[in-house]
Amino acid sequence: MSRTWIRSPLAILADGAEGGLVVEGSRIAELVPSGGTPAGPVDTVFDASRHVVLPGLINTHHHFFQTLSRARAGARDMELFPWLVKNYPIWGKLDRDMFRLAARLAFAELMLSGCTTAMDHNYMVFGGLEDATDIEVDEARALGIRAVVTRGSLSQSQKDGRVPPDHVVQDEDTILADSERVLGRYHDCSNGAMIQIALAPCAPFVVSHRLMRETAALAEAHDCRLHTHLGETRDEEAFCLETFGYRPVDWLEDCHWLQPRVWLAHGIHFSTDECRRLGRHGVGVCHCPTSNAVLASGFCPTLELEAAGAPVGLGVDGSASNDASNMMEEVRHALMVNRLGTLSADRVTHRDVLRWATEGSARCLGRSDIGRIAPGLQADLALFTLDELRFSGAHDPLAALVHCGASRADRVMVAGVWRVIDGAIPGFDTAALIAEHSAAARRLA
Repeated sequence: MSRTWIRSPLAILADGAEGGLVVEGSRIAELVPSGGTPAGPVDTVFDASRHVVLPGLINTHHHFFQTLSRARAGARDMELFPWLVKNYPIWGKLDRDMFRLAARLAFAELMLSGCTTAMDHNYMVFGGLEDATDIEVDEARALGIRAVVTRGSLSQSQKDGRVPPDHVVQDEDTILADSERVLGRYHDCSNGAMIQIALAPCAPFVVSHRLMRETAALAEAHDCRLHTHLGETRDEEAFCLETFGYRPVDWLEDCHWLQPRVWLAHGIHFSTDECRRLGRHGVGVCHCPTSNAVLASGFCPTLELEAAGAPVGLGVDGSASNDASNMMEEVRHALMVNRLGTLSADRVTHRDVLRWATEGSARCLGRSDIGRIAPGLQADLALFTLDELRFSGAHDPLAALVHCGASRADRVMVAGVWRVIDGAIPGFDTAALIAEHSAAARRLA
């Protein structure tokens, strides 16, 4: 295996690596201290003196198909439930070609922002889109990005008094059978896995207890993660109280989901006691600050959750409620939203939000092989330059990435391979994708 020394970075998010790091094959072989040289021979040297080096960013919540409905007229300036009422009929028109283009664009957009592990929560699996999971796996492999693809699900619709159109939901036995199929075909539990499958019934108001419980049993049998939306809005809380007679976290426990395999999206409306319960059971929470702000959903109690022992990660959420798939921008928004939410300028720092986007997100996904720059871990790296006007005068390069608004990586490495070079994906026709994707969005509207 060849050895590459990424030498003398401008700054690096790792202690004892001021002289850079050595990548051997797909892993980090060693860290080089300031003024030092690698312990062993190297085959190539990359001069990183212009670059700030981060662990690859890890996105832990998204809905790729929603890139086709960004900033859509008639579905702006509203909260979650009315927003869903407006959008579900549009999403119900998706076909395979539209879905593939949406996945390709989301993966590429994330990677260009410094993301090396991309998760998608896709629940649009219906007639004509039965192979949605397979499509996303194909697109991830083509780009060389690490991916956690969820087999999401909807089983309750308008006929049950719920929001989704009838044709976009599936019979629960069909959902469970296909979940088992994609787990058997794609899920890789090994260290350094490039593709993993998680199971993700959508939310309390669109799936049954039976589906949740049997999905949890499948996850146990196949050693995979579990994901769902929870605690996002007051409307959801009211629904659970009215329908089940208890709050969303009680619903989670009743469904056998109060366990370490689980990470939740949003987690805004949790009490202090509920934060402690989630932490006690090792349940992770993906914080989605931009989406929470756009939909005016509220503030995630990130600090309470972390203090209780719950892993906290970061996610861009669906592009229709964020209108971007940019993890580096999400990091900055996390800093701003959490300072506003805590009414404190010093309780959340640039290092905290970078930790959520790397180590915290890795914990949410149950991964110990990514999320940090350390020997033996996967060589997933995001390198940023500070050559733009916005960074001029910055004194701390790591802080500058967050405070001054970095948005695009200059280099991205996944499993030891450069996947972004000079701010572009080699061999990737971005202009053609934009044209095709935009045409598909017009057809969907």
